[in-house]
Amino acid sequence: MRYADTLLTEGEQVVMRSRQHWLALLSKARAALLLWLIGIALIVVVLWFDIDPGLLRDIISVLAIVVFALGVIIFIYRFWQWWAQDYMITNRRLLKVTGIFNKRSSDSSLEKINDAILSQSIWGRMLNFGNLEILTAADQAVDRYYMLKGPKEFKKVMLTQKHALETEFMYGRPPSPPLRAEAGMPAPAPAPTYTEAPPVAPAVAPATAAADLPASAPALDPDEESVRVTETLARLADLRDQGAITAEEYEQKKEELLGRL
Repeated sequence: MRYADTLLTEGEQVVMRSRQHWLALLSKARAALLLWLIGIALIVVVLWFDIDPGLLRDIISVLAIVVFALGVIIFIYRFWQWWAQDYMITNRRLLKVTGIFNKRSSDSSLEKINDAILSQSIWGRMLNFGNLEILTAADQAVDRYYMLKGPKEFKKVMLTQKHALETEFMYGRPPSPPLRAEAGMPAPAPAPTYTEAPPVAPAVAPATAAADLPASAPALDPDEESVRVTETLARLADLRDQGAITAEEYEQKKEELLGRL
Protein backbone atom coordinates (compact mmCIF):
# COMPACT_ATOMS: atom_id res chain seq x y z
CA MET A 1 0.00 0.00 0.00
CA ARG A 2 1.30 3.44 -0.92
CA TYR A 3 1.58 6.18 1.69
CA ALA A 4 -1.25 8.21 0.13
CA ASP A 5 -3.67 5.28 0.53
CA THR A 6 -3.13 5.31 4.30
CA LEU A 7 -4.48 8.90 4.44
CA LEU A 8 -7.92 7.98 3.10
CA THR A 9 -10.81 8.32 5.55
CA GLU A 10 -13.67 5.88 6.06
CA GLY A 11 -15.78 5.58 2.94
CA GLU A 12 -13.39 7.68 0.81
CA GLN A 13 -12.70 6.27 -2.65
CA VAL A 14 -9.94 7.10 -5.12
CA VAL A 15 -11.42 8.19 -8.45
CA MET A 16 -8.21 9.15 -10.29
CA ARG A 17 -4.48 8.92 -9.56
CA SER A 18 -1.77 10.83 -11.43
CA ARG A 19 1.69 12.41 -11.10
CA GLN A 20 4.00 14.74 -12.99
CA HIS A 21 4.78 14.12 -16.66
CA TRP A 22 7.94 12.19 -17.49
CA LEU A 23 9.41 15.39 -18.93
CA ALA A 24 9.39 16.81 -15.39
CA LEU A 25 11.63 13.89 -14.41
CA LEU A 26 14.09 14.77 -17.17
CA SER A 27 14.00 18.42 -16.12
CA LYS A 28 14.87 17.58 -12.52
CA ALA A 29 17.48 15.04 -13.59
CA ARG A 30 19.27 17.41 -15.99
CA ALA A 31 22.38 17.29 -13.78
CA ALA A 32 22.57 13.54 -14.36
CA LEU A 33 22.11 14.03 -18.10
CA LEU A 34 24.91 16.59 -18.10
CA LEU A 35 27.24 14.19 -16.26
CA TRP A 36 26.45 11.47 -18.80
CA LEU A 37 27.32 13.83 -21.64
CA ILE A 38 30.62 14.65 -19.95
CA GLY A 39 31.37 10.95 -19.55
CA ILE A 40 30.59 10.30 -23.20
CA ALA A 41 32.81 13.23 -24.20
CA LEU A 42 35.72 11.80 -22.19
CA ILE A 43 35.34 8.41 -23.86
CA VAL A 44 35.21 10.08 -27.29
CA VAL A 45 38.40 11.98 -26.47
CA VAL A 46 40.17 8.75 -25.57
CA LEU A 47 39.03 6.99 -28.74
CA TRP A 48 39.20 9.93 -31.15
CA PHE A 49 42.72 11.01 -30.27
CA ASP A 50 43.83 7.41 -29.78
CA ILE A 51 45.63 8.15 -26.54
CA ASP A 52 48.32 5.58 -25.88
CA PRO A 53 47.83 3.31 -22.89
CA GLY A 54 49.36 4.92 -19.90
CA LEU A 55 48.67 7.16 -16.94
CA LEU A 56 46.70 9.80 -18.90
CA ARG A 57 44.43 7.23 -20.51
CA ASP A 58 43.81 5.56 -17.18
CA ILE A 59 42.96 8.87 -15.50
CA ILE A 60 40.52 9.84 -18.24
CA SER A 61 38.91 6.39 -18.19
CA VAL A 62 38.49 6.39 -14.41
CA LEU A 63 37.09 9.93 -14.54
CA ALA A 64 34.57 8.89 -17.21
CA ILE A 65 33.44 5.93 -15.06
CA VAL A 66 33.09 8.12 -11.96
CA VAL A 67 31.10 10.74 -13.87
CA PHE A 68 28.80 8.07 -15.30
CA ALA A 69 28.24 6.47 -11.89
CA LEU A 70 27.50 9.84 -10.30
CA GLY A 71 25.01 10.57 -13.06
CA VAL A 72 23.29 7.21 -12.46
CA ILE A 73 23.01 7.92 -8.72
CA ILE A 74 21.46 11.33 -9.33
CA PHE A 75 19.03 9.96 -11.92
CA ILE A 76 17.91 7.14 -9.61
CA TYR A 77 17.31 9.64 -6.81
CA ARG A 78 15.25 11.93 -9.08
CA PHE A 79 13.33 8.97 -10.48
CA TRP A 80 12.53 7.83 -6.95
CA GLN A 81 11.20 11.31 -6.12
CA TRP A 82 9.07 11.30 -9.27
CA TRP A 83 7.71 7.80 -8.62
CA ALA A 84 6.82 8.63 -4.98
CA GLN A 85 4.43 11.40 -6.06
CA ASP A 86 0.69 10.87 -5.73
CA TYR A 87 -1.83 13.34 -7.14
CA MET A 88 -5.21 11.86 -6.25
CA ILE A 89 -8.86 12.78 -6.75
CA THR A 90 -11.24 11.12 -4.31
CA ASN A 91 -14.99 11.48 -3.93
CA ARG A 92 -14.32 14.16 -1.27
CA ARG A 93 -11.05 16.00 -1.91
CA LEU A 94 -7.84 16.50 -3.84
CA LEU A 95 -4.82 14.88 -2.21
CA LYS A 96 -1.20 15.66 -3.10
CA VAL A 97 1.64 13.62 -1.55
CA THR A 98 5.33 14.16 -2.25
CA GLY A 99 8.65 13.08 -0.72
CA ILE A 100 10.59 9.83 -0.36
CA PHE A 101 11.35 9.41 3.33
CA ASN A 102 9.98 12.71 4.63
CA LYS A 103 6.46 12.82 3.30
CA ARG A 104 4.46 16.00 2.69
CA SER A 105 0.73 15.80 2.05
CA SER A 106 -1.75 18.57 1.26
CA ASP A 107 -5.43 18.30 0.44
CA SER A 108 -8.23 20.55 -0.76
CA SER A 109 -11.87 19.75 -0.03
CA LEU A 110 -13.93 19.59 -3.21
CA GLU A 111 -16.75 21.71 -1.77
CA LYS A 112 -14.31 24.59 -1.12
CA ILE A 113 -12.83 24.64 -4.64
CA ASN A 114 -14.11 27.55 -6.70
CA ASP A 115 -12.24 27.00 -9.96
CA ALA A 116 -9.10 25.52 -11.50
CA ILE A 117 -6.82 27.40 -13.93
CA LEU A 118 -5.15 25.19 -16.52
CA SER A 119 -2.14 26.45 -18.51
CA GLN A 120 -0.75 24.48 -21.45
CA SER A 121 1.92 25.49 -23.92
CA ILE A 122 1.97 24.17 -27.46
CA TRP A 123 4.42 21.46 -26.35
CA GLY A 124 2.19 20.68 -23.41
CA ARG A 125 -0.78 20.17 -25.70
CA MET A 126 1.28 17.91 -27.98
CA LEU A 127 2.79 15.85 -25.16
CA ASN A 128 -0.23 16.03 -22.79
CA PHE A 129 1.08 17.96 -19.80
CA GLY A 130 0.30 21.32 -18.20
CA ASN A 131 0.15 23.42 -15.02
CA LEU A 132 -3.00 23.39 -12.88
CA GLU A 133 -3.80 25.95 -10.16
CA ILE A 134 -6.56 25.19 -7.65
CA LEU A 135 -8.57 28.24 -6.50
CA THR A 136 -10.70 28.50 -3.36
CA ALA A 137 -13.84 30.57 -2.86
CA ALA A 138 -11.57 33.53 -2.05
CA ASP A 139 -10.02 33.22 -5.55
CA GLN A 140 -6.64 32.38 -4.06
CA ALA A 141 -4.45 29.59 -5.40
CA VAL A 142 -4.11 27.04 -2.61
CA ASP A 143 -2.15 24.45 -4.57
CA ARG A 144 -0.26 24.14 -7.85
CA TYR A 145 0.34 21.05 -9.94
CA TYR A 146 3.42 21.67 -12.11
CA MET A 147 3.80 19.71 -15.36
CA LEU A 148 0.83 17.49 -14.48
CA LYS A 149 0.30 14.45 -16.67
CA GLY A 150 -3.09 14.47 -18.41
CA PRO A 151 -4.19 17.83 -16.96
CA LYS A 152 -7.44 18.14 -18.96
CA GLU A 153 -8.72 14.76 -17.81
CA PHE A 154 -7.59 15.52 -14.26
CA LYS A 155 -9.54 18.80 -14.21
CA LYS A 156 -12.69 17.25 -15.72
CA VAL A 157 -12.73 14.41 -13.19
CA MET A 158 -12.20 16.89 -10.34
CA LEU A 159 -15.12 19.10 -11.44
CA THR A 160 -17.33 16.06 -11.97
CA GLN A 161 -16.69 14.83 -8.43
CA LYS A 162 -17.25 18.34 -7.06
CA HIS A 163 -20.64 18.52 -8.80
CA ALA A 164 -21.61 15.07 -7.52
CA LEU A 165 -20.72 16.04 -3.94
CA GLU A 166 -22.67 19.32 -4.14
CA THR A 167 -25.67 17.48 -5.60
CA GLU A 168 -25.71 15.07 -2.66
CA PHE A 169 -25.77 17.96 -0.20
CA MET A 170 -28.37 19.87 -2.24
CA TYR A 171 -30.87 17.04 -2.07
CA GLY A 172 -30.19 16.25 1.55
CA ARG A 173 -28.19 13.10 0.92
CA PRO A 174 -24.73 13.74 2.35
CA PRO A 175 -22.22 10.88 2.07
CA SER A 176 -22.93 8.19 4.62
CA PRO A 177 -19.54 8.44 6.38
CA PRO A 178 -18.76 11.96 7.70
CA LEU A 179 -16.34 14.11 5.70
CA ARG A 180 -14.19 14.74 8.76
CA ALA A 181 -14.84 11.71 10.95
CA GLU A 182 -13.45 12.04 14.44
CA ALA A 183 -12.41 9.00 16.38
CA GLY A 184 -14.70 8.03 19.18
CA MET A 185 -17.67 10.14 18.07
CA PRO A 186 -20.89 8.11 17.75
CA ALA A 187 -22.74 8.27 14.48
CA PRO A 188 -25.88 10.44 14.58
CA ALA A 189 -29.16 8.59 14.90
CA PRO A 190 -31.03 8.27 11.60
CA ALA A 191 -34.06 10.47 11.14
CA PRO A 192 -37.34 8.58 11.60
CA THR A 193 -39.24 7.72 8.48
CA TYR A 194 -42.96 7.13 8.28
CA THR A 195 -44.46 4.62 5.91
CA GLU A 196 -48.00 5.63 6.88
CA ALA A 197 -49.74 8.59 8.44
CA PRO A 198 -49.04 9.00 12.18
CA PRO A 199 -51.87 7.86 14.44
CA VAL A 200 -54.47 10.47 15.33
CA ALA A 201 -55.42 10.93 18.96
CA PRO A 202 -58.80 9.39 19.67
CA ALA A 203 -61.50 11.96 19.34
CA VAL A 204 -64.74 12.23 21.18
CA ALA A 205 -67.39 10.07 19.61
CA PRO A 206 -70.18 11.84 17.78
CA ALA A 207 -72.60 10.35 20.25
CA THR A 208 -71.02 12.46 22.98
CA ALA A 209 -71.73 15.64 21.08
CA ALA A 210 -75.20 14.46 20.33
CA ALA A 211 -75.73 13.71 24.02
CA ASP A 212 -75.01 17.36 24.78
CA LEU A 213 -78.33 18.21 23.11
CA PRO A 214 -80.95 15.74 24.13
CA ALA A 215 -84.07 15.74 22.03
CA SER A 216 -86.19 16.41 25.06
CA ALA A 217 -84.08 19.31 26.35
CA PRO A 218 -86.16 21.89 28.18
CA ALA A 219 -86.84 25.18 26.48
CA LEU A 220 -84.15 27.77 27.13
CA ASP A 221 -83.86 31.47 26.76
CA PRO A 222 -83.26 32.40 23.05
CA ASP A 223 -79.87 33.94 23.84
CA GLU A 224 -78.75 30.93 25.85
CA GLU A 225 -79.99 28.59 23.12
CA SER A 226 -78.03 30.52 20.49
CA VAL A 227 -74.80 30.38 22.55
CA ARG A 228 -75.21 26.67 23.17
CA VAL A 229 -75.88 25.90 19.51
CA THR A 230 -72.81 27.93 18.50
CA GLU A 231 -70.58 26.04 20.95
CA THR A 232 -71.99 22.72 19.78
CA LEU A 233 -71.33 23.62 16.13
CA ALA A 234 -67.76 24.52 17.02
CA ARG A 235 -67.23 21.13 18.69
CA LEU A 236 -68.78 19.35 15.74
CA ALA A 237 -66.48 21.26 13.36
CA ASP A 238 -63.46 20.09 15.38
CA LEU A 239 -64.70 16.50 15.19
CA ARG A 240 -65.14 16.86 11.44
CA ASP A 241 -61.62 18.26 11.02
CA GLN A 242 -60.19 15.38 13.08
CA GLY A 243 -62.01 12.86 10.93
CA ALA A 244 -64.24 11.60 13.73
CA ILE A 245 -67.38 12.45 11.73
CA THR A 246 -67.99 12.92 8.04
CA ALA A 247 -68.86 16.18 6.35
CA GLU A 248 -72.37 14.86 5.60
CA GLU A 249 -72.97 14.09 9.25
CA TYR A 250 -71.73 17.55 10.18
CA GLU A 251 -74.09 19.27 7.72
CA GLN A 252 -77.04 17.14 8.87
CA LYS A 253 -76.42 18.00 12.52
CA LYS A 254 -75.86 21.64 11.63
CA GLU A 255 -79.26 21.91 9.93
CA GLU A 256 -80.89 20.22 12.92
CA LEU A 257 -79.29 22.63 15.37
CA LEU A 258 -80.03 25.72 13.31
CA GLY A 259 -83.61 24.58 13.02
CA ARG A 260 -83.99 24.99 16.80
CA LEU A 261 -83.20 28.70 16.66
